[in-house]
Amino acid sequence: MALNLPQKIGALTTITPGDQVGTAKRRPSIAPMSAANMRCGLRTSGEMEALTPPLSPCRSPIRTGLEVACQALTTDLTVETSPDVQEQKHLLEVPKGEGVPVYVMLPLDTVKPDGSLNRKKAMYVSLMGLKNAGVKGVMVDVWWGLVEKDAPTAYNWNGYTELMEMAKQVGLKVQAVMSFHQCGGNVGDSVTIPLPRWAVEEMEKDPDLCYSDQWGRRNYEYVSLGCDTLPVLKGRSPVQCYADFMRAFRDQFASYLGNTIIEIQVGMGPAGELRYPSYPELNGTWKFPGIGAFQCYDKYMRSSLQAAALETGKPEWGHSGPTDAGGYNNWPEDTAFFRKEGGGWNGQYGEFFLSWYSQMLLDHGERIVSAASSLFSNRPGVKISVKVAGIHWHYGTRSHAAELTAGYYNTRSRDGYLPIARMLARHGAVFNFTCLEMRDCEQPADACCRPEALVKQVASAAKEAGVRLAGENALPRYDETAHEQVLNAATSGDADDKMVAFTYLRLNPELFKYENWKKFVAFVEQMRKGKAQSREVVEREAELFVQATSPFVQEAGVALMSA
Repeated sequence: MALNLPQKIGALTTITPGDQVGTAKRRPSIAPMSAANMRCGLRTSGEMEALTPPLSPCRSPIRTGLEVACQALTTDLTVETSPDVQEQKHLLEVPKGEGVPVYVMLPLDTVKPDGSLNRKKAMYVSLMGLKNAGVKGVMVDVWWGLVEKDAPTAYNWNGYTELMEMAKQVGLKVQAVMSFHQCGGNVGDSVTIPLPRWAVEEMEKDPDLCYSDQWGRRNYEYVSLGCDTLPVLKGRSPVQCYADFMRAFRDQFASYLGNTIIEIQVGMGPAGELRYPSYPELNGTWKFPGIGAFQCYDKYMRSSLQAAALETGKPEWGHSGPTDAGGYNNWPEDTAFFRKEGGGWNGQYGEFFLSWYSQMLLDHGERIVSAASSLFSNRPGVKISVKVAGIHWHYGTRSHAAELTAGYYNTRSRDGYLPIARMLARHGAVFNFTCLEMRDCEQPADACCRPEALVKQVASAAKEAGVRLAGENALPRYDETAHEQVLNAATSGDADDKMVAFTYLRLNPELFKYENWKKFVAFVEQMRKGKAQSREVVEREAELFVQATSPFVQEAGVALMSA
């Protein structure tokens, strides 16, 4: 039987059905750990006695899955199911069919460069903490640059196999991201994971395999979509490489698909998003809220542009992208192309160029999502998703310049997200969108940021196209204001309009701090119930739950930091 938060609290404090709150058998207090032992995850004999009170010679019934998980900090972790975990699974189930399930993104470096699972013990404790809080599952980047880094089709799945088994034992679902991009150079990138060595070698031999701007700056985050179908990577095309990778993943994790792994999010550009790398932060190239720059100057993109111009009967339009669109850190009114009055974006050439530029991105997305759909279509319980960036700055202007340079042909008079939604709908894929936590009033007004209006537009496009919508927060947030914003965006409208999932950015020690964890637990519960229960009631229940589990949650946070 699935338990709600109050029932979980009762289980944690061993309140039996006949108990009154005032007479319930409460868990003994736990002696604090010394600083040295906390860092090492060790307890003194006295502390261990406090952790496991001698109620009987057999195992105490009040021990939760979190407590069992924390013992992993003092012993070598195996991936065998602990009897304690099996006994406690009934405490951890969350009712289905209510509200919006919450997932949590795992750290970017969940798998180490050598292919093994990073911070095993801390990861196990953390997963148990998430499960106890009612989280549905986790999202993890499956890095192309780690799994296939040494040679084409030589895959090392070891670390991910350990993780999938761990998630299965804990009872969490997994959203697996096929990350064909470089980690490093974008917002929130705390580690650097380049593309596979052999792919980078090919890009160094032929720099036109990289996205390029009009000043000749090359971007190594992702292979240019201009060569999607050309055999430029050791005899294979980029799309073939991506398809082979996904096929190998499918075969390796066949026994987990549909039961543990329930979603394949297909990376399609920088940060795993369907877009051009128009606003790279690496080396200070771009700073918020600059408009970015078009990425169409490698020879493969230029060749396509020339062909499109010839077909239109305007060969002169094929020589280059706009030369008056400013630089990465300009604002729309700084440029002749994006300015409000008489801007080139609104003329014949602008319409031609932006249509071609955005269609190239759509075609790229179609190729990859088509490959993913064909590979996983016969796997019941597995859905495909694609992430689209929440580019909210300059959204309030006529041209929407920052969206245009990223490949979204969205202006005040044109819906650029409906074509994306229709493309995804053709393949039954989920439209995953970011920036759900943002409010207009939190952003710089002079940059015409409109995240709330943007989210509404995307939701409308998804509804019109008949595609399911999921969401993420763009930046780490632990406050109730952000939680409330997400709740409103994810559960607004009738039952058919609610999002199919929300993925929270990200698992880290900050999340496990007492106040942050209390707010997060309440948020997860509210997302599960929608708006059926008042926030005040949920917060009171969360307070009790967090108090009951705080020693273990504290260990999870410390384990992550020390690891």
